[in-house]
Amino acid sequence: MSQQTALPAWTIVAPVFAMLALLGVGMGLSGIYMVVVATALIGGVLAAVHHAEVIAHRVGEPFGTLVLALAITIIEVALIVSLMLAGGPETAELARDTVFAAVMIILNGIIGLCLLVGGLRYKEQSFGLAGAGAALTTLTAICILTLVLPNYTVSESGGQYSNSQLIFVAVISLVLYGSFVLVQTVRHRDYFLPPEAGNDAETHAVPPTNKTAILSLLLLLVCLTGVVTLAKSLAPVIESGVAALNAPKTLVGVIIAAVVLLPEGLAAFRAARKDRIQTSLNLSLGSALASIGLTIPAVAIVSIFTGITLTLGIDTKSMVLMILSLFTVMLSLATGKTNILPGIVLLVIFAVYLFTTVVP
Repeated sequence: MSQQTALPAWTIVAPVFAMLALLGVGMGLSGIYMVVVATALIGGVLAAVHHAEVIAHRVGEPFGTLVLALAITIIEVALIVSLMLAGGPETAELARDTVFAAVMIILNGIIGLCLLVGGLRYKEQSFGLAGAGAALTTLTAICILTLVLPNYTVSESGGQYSNSQLIFVAVISLVLYGSFVLVQTVRHRDYFLPPEAGNDAETHAVPPTNKTAILSLLLLLVCLTGVVTLAKSLAPVIESGVAALNAPKTLVGVIIAAVVLLPEGLAAFRAARKDRIQTSLNLSLGSALASIGLTIPAVAIVSIFTGITLTLGIDTKSMVLMILSLFTVMLSLATGKTNILPGIVLLVIFAVYLFTTVVP
């Protein structure tokens, strides 16, 4: 059987265009050039999704979705750490706001949209209940231990951990995430495979060659680097817009997190439309786990070695919304089948989250 070898030309041009746009940003250009930056960012997102799907097709599930989740999370962590080092004490809440926004966007926005689209198109979709349960169990533990528990410890005040507590939480975050990856890729890989192969043309299409897959991996990394860095360059423009609206500053973190999560969100959406809800859930829940499980240890190390104060505890309103989101997703995925109703409920919670962020 022959293998696919060619990548569409636009998926090669888009990463190059994104990197060229970055050169212009470095030269201090502004104004209408921000439109060019936004165009390059969108092109990078679309190309990243394509290359992620090429890799996923070559290596199979769940390794393909793990590649995209890990790649974008590692770059996201690097962005947060660089902002912390550049911003100093003023970035005490940056990691918390970014991680919380990512979790809420994934649980309610991405999963909700995937369930709604899949339900509208296919009425009902099936997935592996054991895999979703494993991911949600791990995600709930990490979220509570990193974002809620700091509000109730007494060694430090203001939602902060002491250095010893921070080291302990960083270690257990890595243990939990590492254990999940081990279960997902080795011991219980079958939990994360689609219940049925289905008749999807992509499922039965000829896989790409190793050379094509490696090229796609390299281009994926270039795309993600461009997406995150371009998002960072757009941050001042976003901040100005938010200030002009007299909206809370936390909205900036929500917008940037949404931009960074675009490749994963679009890939999950496309999978749901093709009746591959298992892939959508692997991407979504895996991304949420990677985002919090890798970010917290990284920023903990930066905090300890630089002395930058790290605030992790979220406020009461945020705790209520996060626990409601986790509880609703658990109920939505409790039967191994999905329909439009859970999607609608999750999107309503997402709308509430966005509204209360703008109007706290």
